[in-house]
Amino acid sequence: MRAVSDGEVSPLGDARRARPLRVRGRSVAWLPPLLLLVAIVAVDFRTSSDFRILSWIVLVPGTAAAICGVWGTAVYAVLAPLTYIAADALLPHQFQAGLPDLVLAAIGGVLATLACVVRVRGEQRMLHIEDVAATIRRTVLRPLPPGWGGLEHAAVYLASDSEARVGGDFYDIQTGLHGTRVILGDVQGKGLGAVEVAAALLSTFREAGYHEPDLPTIAARLELRLQRHVRMRAALGREDGDRFATVVLVGFPDAEPETVEAVVLGHDSPLVVGPDGVRALECRPRLPVGMSELDPSAGPPPVLRAPLRYGETLLMTTDGVTEARDAHGVFFPLAGAVAEAVAADPGVAQPGRLVDFVRESTLRHSGGHLGDDTTVFAVRRIPPGGNEPPGDGRSPP
Repeated sequence: MRAVSDGEVSPLGDARRARPLRVRGRSVAWLPPLLLLVAIVAVDFRTSSDFRILSWIVLVPGTAAAICGVWGTAVYAVLAPLTYIAADALLPHQFQAGLPDLVLAAIGGVLATLACVVRVRGEQRMLHIEDVAATIRRTVLRPLPPGWGGLEHAAVYLASDSEARVGGDFYDIQTGLHGTRVILGDVQGKGLGAVEVAAALLSTFREAGYHEPDLPTIAARLELRLQRHVRMRAALGREDGDRFATVVLVGFPDAEPETVEAVVLGHDSPLVVGPDGVRALECRPRLPVGMSELDPSAGPPPVLRAPLRYGETLLMTTDGVTEARDAHGVFFPLAGAVAEAVAADPGVAQPGRLVDFVRESTLRHSGGHLGDDTTVFAVRRIPPGGNEPPGDGRSPP
């Protein structure tokens, strides 16, 4: 399990590799094969003729192939036979191993070099795949500038697959003509199909969140966009079952600095976390985006308007948090855990610390094994003048 960061994506031609054998930033991958070479020769010289291990020198280029680069392996592929010739020549004639073991060492060096070439190319292909996945993720979940939309924000994404880089969870902040809007969503299913839906919904939100005057209209735009996406995939013969997405839409009106608006579409309601405790925004949930056909008579989703003081943080998570189970099958008690943490230290209500706390608590509760992609997203208004609330997270006087 790992959190996927917003780190820089390496260029296509970058041949960087993960090199765990490093000391003070320098690679020492060449050292183990050298020590093995010296040890084989030393042991062979110190043992009797009944225990000859000089032919083990073929292991040296094989070891280098596993941890060194191609050139390093090639050096050991040449050095091993040369060392064999020199060491064997120093022994009395009756103890010399002779040509057969030398041929074995030479062939082993050639094979080790070829194996290293295959290994390095495989690593480069994997790095390229990771770079492509990271680029997709940065396109879907674009980096958000500090203080974007007048909000202090923090987010973390945890992939249920330790090798995954993208999934169906998404979030964003969009400034607009009618205030700042925030979205958090979770697409049903996994794989590239879920990523396509997330990208489609995010692009619609970024446009509608800027122009539309209210959250129900944005929700209607999201519904229409998902229906069009499903029809397009069906027309292309790539229908992969019904797709829907649970979504939370949040609005921060410019004219009401201590008011928040929220629409919940099949998702868990956000939590308001402040120095005085934790409370849920009791939104009346509607069907997820993409399922309006199940209730065609339903009107626009209701909008909850609630107070949100400066210093209070809005916490939103996907079901990877609330459905995380421990060894006994008990779900993670998100609200209770956050309430206890804030009671012990009100500073936990700050978005960055709150996201870190939820991430670590979820992983600890589940033993590091999450059954679904997990996103934790926290936002709060920046007070007028850009002054941050006091360290305890309380509202400024």
